[in-house]
This record gives sequence, C-alpha cells and structure tokens, in this order.
Amino acid sequence: MKYSNIIPARFLSRPNRFIANVEIEGENQVAHVKNTGRCKELLLSGAQVFLQHCENSARKTAYDLIAVKKGEQVVNIDSQAPNILFGEWAQEAWPGAQLKREVFYKDSRFDWMIKDGDRTIYTEVKGVTLEESGLALFPDAPTLRGLKHIHGLMDAVQNGYGACLFFVIQMENVTAFSPNRRTQPEFADALRQAEKRGVDIRAYSCKVSPGEVKIYTPVKILL
Repeated sequence: MKYSNIIPARFLSRPNRFIANVEIEGENQVAHVKNTGRCKELLLSGAQVFLQHCENSARKTAYDLIAVKKGEQVVNIDSQAPNILFGEWAQEAWPGAQLKREVFYKDSRFDWMIKDGDRTIYTEVKGVTLEESGLALFPDAPTLRGLKHIHGLMDAVQNGYGACLFFVIQMENVTAFSPNRRTQPEFADALRQAEKRGVDIRAYSCKVSPGEVKIYTPVKILL
C-alpha cells in the first residue's frame, strides 16, 4: 500500500480523537487523525509525524496524519490501512479465492469473507499500533466491538465455517504479539477461548516507511 503527497511535520497536540495540531515548516496547521485510538505513547508533543496532503477542497482539513516516528522506526497509524493490507495479502495467500468486504454473519459484520472452493472463511482484521519492549499489544483501550467479533467468529466455527482473526501490526521490529490483558482481561480470555474452539489467530508485522506499508512477516502469538 503506497501513499502519495507525503510530507514531514511536527506533532503539537491532539484536541480530540479526530484532529491534531501540527507544525509544517514553521506554520501551524490542523490535520485529520486517521486513527481514533488513544495512541498516547506515539503522539507525543514534538514527535515527527508524516502527513498526506489531500487535494479535496471541500474538506475542512488539507492533511491526513498517516504515520509517526517512534525512536528509530516509523509506525503507521492509518486505521484504514489494515483492511487494505489484508486484501493485498489474501490475494497472494489464497490465489483464485473470492474475497468480499464487509460481510454479515448473523448479527456480526466481519471485514472479509473468503470463498476458497467449498470453504467459507469469515475474517476480522485488527490494526495494532501499541508496542512495549518489542511486544505488540491489542487493544489499547477496552473494545466491546472486538469482544463481539470474537464471539461471532466462535459461533461461525461451531456452525461449520472457517474463522480467522488477523492482527496487522503496523510497524517493524516486534518479537511477539499478545492481547493486552492489563487494558482488557475479558478480551484476552476470549481470545484464548477462541483459539481452543478453532478460530485461526494470526499476527503479522509490517514493513513501514513514511509513504508505504506492507504486511511483512508472521510473529509469535502469546495468549
């Protein structure tokens, strides 16, 4: 996945979930934040960020905040990226399979449905931007929606379908992935239960630069 019109900037503040105050070449600007998560360990005052300049004159903001530099590495925080990246990855992983976005199963809406021959695989994709000492963690805040997805996937398995929960870690240099038990123990417990019931749980790190991100390699999962 590649971006165009990427420019560097300095992060100043985040008045709310949707916008950030940034400095571009000494001038203060407002940027749209493409991630409503907390990202508190990333969006620190003075951090170098990377923006995509948008040409749409009807928008209130001319920039989207795409990535932030944490130490020596770039972390992509575009919440729309994981689904796009999974689609690119799945086309290679399941050549010839039919891929469909935003599919309902009972009262759950999953990101993808993969039809591979006679097999139907419901897949939910989660983006991961939180990292501590090389360990990628999800979620960074309690998520009732995430819990509902896990139970929906378990129900799909019980009824004979395939089910996959796919974590896209939007950075490099992570050693493992783990559910964030400190933030939401219920999510961690549900994830362990889902694995026992046959939900395919995967986590992949990404190759990330300011203008590009791509699923790179699987990482160890610690439940």
